Amino acid sequence: MLKSATIHIMNEIITVETNINAPIDKIWQYWNEPEHITKWCFASDDWHAPSATNDLTVGGKLNTRMESKDGAHGFDFEATYTEIIPFEKIQYEMSDGRKVEVVFKKEDMGYRIIETFDAENENPIEVQRDGWQAILNNFKRYVETN
Repeated sequence: MLKSATIHIMNEIITVETNINAPIDKIWQYWNEPEHITKWCFASDDWHAPSATNDLTVGGKLNTRMESKDGAHGFDFEATYTEIIPFEKIQYEMSDGRKVEVVFKKEDMGYRIIETFDAENENPIEVQRDGWQAILNNFKRYVETN
């Protein structure tokens, strides 16, 4: 008789980060206000974020619509906030149960944003890391040029 085995698949944790030369109040505003989220929250120039809503409270929801500009692909990025320390840290859980932490750390020249998230099992780790890093790079460009 064969014994059944329980297999636990542990998601890897991925980290992306960048330095931004701007004051924390501007970084915080641009990270959290929907009118700004729609300007930077996409991984490549052939995508965009046509809409976003954000209730920045514990238990509140974040929803960003991401679509290819040709309309062929799109999805809603949905999450629920689990911890918020203004100007320092945000934690949330995505609709699929994966967890994300965003830390805003003071540096000599501005702030370092460190974003850590649970990987999903559909796409290679490198693809996920590169996509999230591209979005973070868009955020950096947007904050530093507006």
